[in-house]
Amino acid sequence: MNIYSIKPAIITNVSLTMADHGTLTFYITLKECNSSENHCLGGYAIDKGYLGADNFEGSAIGLEAMMRIMDTVGVATWEDLVGKKVLIGFHEPYGGMEEITNIETEKSFNIQNFFNSNTKVATQTTSFFTDVL
Repeated sequence: MNIYSIKPAIITNVSLTMADHGTLTFYITLKECNSSENHCLGGYAIDKGYLGADNFEGSAIGLEAMMRIMDTVGVATWEDLVGKKVLIGFHEPYGGMEEITNIETEKSFNIQNFFNSNTKVATQTTSFFTDVL
C-alpha cells in the first residue's frame, strides 16, 4: 500500500557532492521528530561534471530548486538549513521524500512536482500541514 505521509522532522545535515554519477548533487538529511526514522531529500543534478573534469555545465533548474528550498525553510545560507524543524511529505513505506514545509509560515515546496513539471509553480501555501503537529 502506498500512503502519503506528512511528519515533522529536523534537518540534521546538508551536503554538496560530485562523488555520485559524474554530477554535482545536493542532499538534505532529516530525522523524524519522536522517531528514529531518517529521510533524505536530494540526489538531483545541479551540474554536469566530476572531480578532474575539463568541462562543467551548471543546471539552472537544479540551482533554482536549492534556492526554493532555502526560501521555503527561511534561511539565507545552505548551511543554515541544519537544525531547522520542518514538515516532510513522502510516500510510505519506501517512497522518497518529495515535499518540505516551513512549520511557521506553512510555505511548502514539492521538489518532485517542480522537476516533473519544470515550471515555477511548485511553491504553495497550505494550512493542512499544521494539523499534523
